[in-house]
Amino acid sequence: MFLTGSEAAPKPSIISSGEGSEMACCSINVTEVYAGLRPGEETKTEALLAGLEPYELSGLDARFAGKLKSSWARRGRTLTLEDTIVAAIAIERGCARVTDNCKDFPMPEVQLYPLP
Repeated sequence: MFLTGSEAAPKPSIISSGEGSEMACCSINVTEVYAGLRPGEETKTEALLAGLEPYELSGLDARFAGKLKSSWARRGRTLTLEDTIVAAIAIERGCARVTDNCKDFPMPEVQLYPLP
């Protein structure tokens, strides 16, 4: 989903705990969305985010994310801290990751739901 109809617009990172379940996003993704927010997008952004359950980063998630980042770095794969945090939260909560950036989530434990 694009907030402005532009492919360059920031897209929220959404995770779902299964078919028919509520959609959620990680708090770090809310930060990413607001960092790229343009004038006039506030109302659409608030409406979108209001429909998503926020998942906060726990200490367990943070440790797991650090281990994921380190493990993949030793394999020669550089992942962003943001993506490893989202992956850790999705894995820990058994959620599927809805994304158009499947390449950013090489972890076999991450259930991916690719966007068209």
